[in-house]
Amino acid sequence: MAYAIRVHKTGGPEALKYEEVQVGAPGAGEVRLKQHAIGVNYIDVYLRTGLYPQPTSPFVPGMEGAGEVMAVGAGVTDLKVGDRVAYAGPAGGYSTERLIAADRVVKMPDGIDYKTAAAMMLQGMTVRYLVRKTFNVGKGTTCLWHAAAGGVGLIACQWVKHLGGTLIGTAGGPEKVKLALDHGAAHCIDYKKDKDFVAKVKELTGGKLCDVVYDSIGKDTFPASLDCLKPRGLFVTFGNASGPIEAFNPGILAAKGSLFMTRPSLAAYTSSRADLVETANDLFDVVSKGVVKINVNHTYSLKDAAQAHIDLEARKTTGSIVLLP
Repeated sequence: MAYAIRVHKTGGPEALKYEEVQVGAPGAGEVRLKQHAIGVNYIDVYLRTGLYPQPTSPFVPGMEGAGEVMAVGAGVTDLKVGDRVAYAGPAGGYSTERLIAADRVVKMPDGIDYKTAAAMMLQGMTVRYLVRKTFNVGKGTTCLWHAAAGGVGLIACQWVKHLGGTLIGTAGGPEKVKLALDHGAAHCIDYKKDKDFVAKVKELTGGKLCDVVYDSIGKDTFPASLDCLKPRGLFVTFGNASGPIEAFNPGILAAKGSLFMTRPSLAAYTSSRADLVETANDLFDVVSKGVVKINVNHTYSLKDAAQAHIDLEARKTTGSIVLLP
């Protein structure tokens, strides 16, 4: 008996329906997984609301998880029944069992448990491509990271510090600010107290500003984020927690100092099997060594996925959220 959270009609958290589902045998190039833990991310909200339309209806949201291989399809040679694996994408994670393309899952190291793996694949690999590929953070790099106390943010605070960079975070309230600082942020701006984060960034950098801004908030922090960048700096918009950036005129980039802007995605940075394995192994390495600690601060039963979404959207959560089947 398998169960999943399905969305028949996009909308609010009430659109998430816990239902019995049929999971067939894996096809060619696929594996069937018994899931032990499922990650919850803001992209799941975008799927649920229809911001990111899905090709079928009903559909199962959820972009990451960790579990055990139950069966392998034809042509799968590098995985076997019983292997412990994790993944970040494609959608279909909010389920007790699922089918997934074998080339989208990676084997987990023995020292990492299912809950930790489910909490870190999407967020951790996102940080990895952002700080190693989109912009190669190193000694001397100064970056601004919005939502520094979120799941992605806390990983970034640790990883940027490890790479020798200086991370200035933003977070809402003293508890979240402390969390970001405790995880390696050099500074953290409480946007509930300091409404003008641009002025604060100028103060903290002595007017030198940042090499790169990482922004998963969207509408509420744009275009102010651009004013935190040095000339020819890079603005990385990788999420829309407050709504999408609309009516963007690229001429503003010239006016503010010949800035660069990119809208990257994990899918594009891990589209090849080689890139996926390299990204995952780099993440496994820093977690296994204790350089990056994964904070699973919230767990919910799979059937309570709607409550997880309510809490996530209300910004009541910090660190990572995991659903347990």
